[in-house]
Amino acid sequence: MTGLAELLETNVRDGAYPGAVGLLARGDRIESAVAGSAVLGATPMAEDSIFRLASLTKPITAAAVLLLVDDGVLALGDPVARWLPELARPSVVRTPASPVDDVVPADRPITVFDVLSSQAGYGFASDFTLPAVRLLQTVQRDGRQIRSFPEPDVWLAELARVPLLHQPGRGWLYDTCSTLQGVLVSRAAGVSLPEFLAERVFAPLAMTDTGFWVPPSRRERFTAYYRASAPGVFELADAPDGQWSEPPVFPLGNGGLVGTAGDLLAFGRMLLAGGVGPGGRPLLTPESLRLLTTDHTTPSQREFGSLFLDGQGWGFGGSVDITASAPWSVPGRYGWTGGTGTTAYVVPSTGTVSILLTQVAADSPVPFGWLEDFWGFAAAW
Repeated sequence: MTGLAELLETNVRDGAYPGAVGLLARGDRIESAVAGSAVLGATPMAEDSIFRLASLTKPITAAAVLLLVDDGVLALGDPVARWLPELARPSVVRTPASPVDDVVPADRPITVFDVLSSQAGYGFASDFTLPAVRLLQTVQRDGRQIRSFPEPDVWLAELARVPLLHQPGRGWLYDTCSTLQGVLVSRAAGVSLPEFLAERVFAPLAMTDTGFWVPPSRRERFTAYYRASAPGVFELADAPDGQWSEPPVFPLGNGGLVGTAGDLLAFGRMLLAGGVGPGGRPLLTPESLRLLTTDHTTPSQREFGSLFLDGQGWGFGGSVDITASAPWSVPGRYGWTGGTGTTAYVVPSTGTVSILLTQVAADSPVPFGWLEDFWGFAAAW
């Protein structure tokens, strides 16, 4: 079988992406590879290169909420209005296709479980032309443009003026609930999301390069970020001294983190170890881990969100494979893919962690062919 290094190098030669770090692990067996450039014309890629993780932030944010559940600070059935009073009286469009002023009251409060499972009624549907989704786009901006977001309190006040697309608990929608989770963690814990994650997740797992910005001491390892107009034709979208060069006004729980393949491996191994970190230190309880990685969707919800889910389910913060619809789809496989060309999954049945980090924009939920090639490689590994 072709090795991981050859796979990555072929994709770089073919112009799929400027560079990449790939990592596969199962128990003591590890295969890692690097290829191409971290910054075109300047810096070669390295195993410890730092990437914009984009939506790979989502599982980590969901884990943070569950830590507060384990602490007894939050309960899954609690109305989130206790901490997010802006969402105490949401309205709901009469049907998903209704105008944004044709609304009814929510028939029950939005709960912590709703926000964790992306079923609060806020988020993106497969049809971006729906009036409520179009209005949401003015508030839930592109998470790769972190400086386009206002302060969390301002953002939440803006969101409260957008009607829900579904009654709470009735529909699965993408992205916005992960942003809400980050605000919920901060308000419930009484510290910022970066502080909470640093103390409760990154330090215990020794994820030393993961955070919401890249300080000058690590900037030389930070990759540039590109958009591809054609194979091998890359336009700079963000430089290492760009948007992540200082702490953000709004640390985004849906996609604001940067990190390395090694740090993501530590998080993945914790998931496969039953929520236990290095040295046998518990991070998540078994019940919280089960909830994180278990599908909570219905067939109708998966159909409504088919553009994102492609027939699979959703746990908390990441997708859960429920059908073997492709060679890489293994029931129970949990993880997600980011809009900056990143992907990370764990397969509990095989004990495998698979990670691929690139720095090229993905502007559609439909995966690149080279991404499917990597998933297929990982499945056969």
